[in-house]
Amino acid sequence: MLPVTRSNEHLYSVPKFDLDKGDVKDFMKELIGFHEQFADCFHRSESREHFFNYMAGQFSELERKSIEPIALAVKDGNVRAMQRFVSVAQWDDNNILSKYRSFVNDDFGSPDGALIFDESGFLKKGQDSVGVARQYCGTAGKVDNCQVGVFAAYVSEHGYALVDKRLFIPEQWFSDQYRVRRQKCNLPENTVFRTKPELAVEMLRAISSENVLPFKYILGDTIYGISPEFIETAEFLPDTTYFVSVPKKALCWLKKPMIISKQYRRGGKIRTKTVLVDTDSKPMAVCDLAKNINDYFWYRRQVSEGTKGPIVYEFTRRKVILSSAGLPQKTVWLLIRRTLGNDPQYSYFISNASSSTRLKTLVWLSGLRWAIEQCFEESKTELGMDHYEVRKFIGWHHHILTCLLAHFFLWHLKIRMGKKSTIYYAVAA
Repeated sequence: MLPVTRSNEHLYSVPKFDLDKGDVKDFMKELIGFHEQFADCFHRSESREHFFNYMAGQFSELERKSIEPIALAVKDGNVRAMQRFVSVAQWDDNNILSKYRSFVNDDFGSPDGALIFDESGFLKKGQDSVGVARQYCGTAGKVDNCQVGVFAAYVSEHGYALVDKRLFIPEQWFSDQYRVRRQKCNLPENTVFRTKPELAVEMLRAISSENVLPFKYILGDTIYGISPEFIETAEFLPDTTYFVSVPKKALCWLKKPMIISKQYRRGGKIRTKTVLVDTDSKPMAVCDLAKNINDYFWYRRQVSEGTKGPIVYEFTRRKVILSSAGLPQKTVWLLIRRTLGNDPQYSYFISNASSSTRLKTLVWLSGLRWAIEQCFEESKTELGMDHYEVRKFIGWHHHILTCLLAHFFLWHLKIRMGKKSTIYYAVAA
């Protein structure tokens, strides 16, 4: 799919990555220069060499870009030495990430940038890899034996890149039954169960407190849209707007119902509870609201240009009051998107955007999350992001971190050379 810009009605377009091998001269020299920036993140020269060789292998023509084929492709390569480097050796991960995000800011930084949170699955055989379990795998589109990573991406008018990662460890991994596996995988003893939204909150707070990447928007799919902690963290950050998906059964009111506080006695104590004045004022599901909106209020918009022609949806929006435990909560924008045809499919999004926000901005935000999917696609197909065979906790993080750096390095070359491109994603409202 190669979407095109129809007009300047969107806030900005996200450029396409279209760098070809023929566009780059002295590629290895460029890569050496990039790696020199991380020299102080490793104590030994051997580690620096492995770090370079491992990433060079990700750029190679190898069919399988895991440790063994990469090590064997290097002159005098040592498979065990590289395995120890990736899975056991100490890296200054925090320093690497800090440097990396400053580089992302140099090339992509924008006051209108967006942070996007999403997860990606990695199919696995066997039960010995850290965090592996039968769970939903987006890559396969079904429940399968896999690991799942939660990621943060950054996107602006200059490009897109993954900027942080967490490995989701399923809750059963913290039971006594998994004690031996945890030890074999070197899962840190202080690790506790975190839901995917909680992992996203950790990354959001870390990136925000680091104060390196400027961002105005925070995006996420339904699992984050229904997380109170994720929404509260996003609302706490000044001058930011969240835009997240919600399920079709999310409840809301179009008009805020009246509530009162009532006192009652329990256990010999006077207590207070909040109740609706009109008990018949029931909240409605957003799917029911959508189906009752007259066609007059739906706006048809082309969001992209696909291989089979324009991709068009219809949109409408409403100010709604969300319901929680049967009581009114915050007031938000509800954006509803539907496909064309006799049997339309609906999608639902909420945002704390200001009351003056125009429909075109919400429509634009509804498509911006696609950039993180492109990060996954490019990193997996070009760099072997899903080729790894490491089993230990630190090995997963080292492999994924190297993939993040490699993907950004290609973008840096494109930007450094000033190569113009067509538009990869643009929404016109």
